[in-house]
Amino acid sequence: MVDIAPNHHATTTVDPLTDAPRYAATISPPPAVRVDRQPAATNTDAPHDSSGTAVRYVLAGVRVALGWVFLWAFLDKTFGLGHDTVAAKSWINGGSPTKGFLGSASKGPFSGFYHSIAGNGFVDVLFMVALLGIGVALILGIGMRLAAAAGVVLTVMMWSAVLPPDSNPFMDDHLIYAGVLVALALLAAGNALGLGRMWARLPLVQRATWLK
Repeated sequence: MVDIAPNHHATTTVDPLTDAPRYAATISPPPAVRVDRQPAATNTDAPHDSSGTAVRYVLAGVRVALGWVFLWAFLDKTFGLGHDTVAAKSWINGGSPTKGFLGSASKGPFSGFYHSIAGNGFVDVLFMVALLGIGVALILGIGMRLAAAAGVVLTVMMWSAVLPPDSNPFMDDHLIYAGVLVALALLAAGNALGLGRMWARLPLVQRATWLK
């Protein structure tokens, strides 16, 4: 409780006519009451929440789109869907998914290495498993760290197989894919429109965090 009652101070004076003491009371003003005014609360959460939600959905869209790029490459090379691979040269019909690209299209300082592994059965299996695994992981939003690591290795190798690129001294879409893959993993892009949260709660994934 704040006491705001006025303070009374009695003073003694002498009556100049009668020399008798005369008492007078002076009233001092009440102490000032300080009122702290708090600034009015502003609702700034809503814009941040809406923008954060939009970013998460944009990242999810980029993740699914990039996953489809890898998955489509696997499907086309496996079954010869006629886009880049005809049925006669499909993997299920005995064709090699690496022979054409690494054997003839490869150029630059690493062409000798890539020519030596083109068409190798073990390399074919690794290449196709990587395409399938990365594509499925990105579309479902699971194993983002593992998918990003494998995707970076694969895309950088594909970039190094055609140095220098035809349209740029050094930059091409493979390096951009690698950067996007890293960003998607770091930003946990599998949690929106994906199974990332459910995947992270699995006991195996909790023990081996590199599987996230």
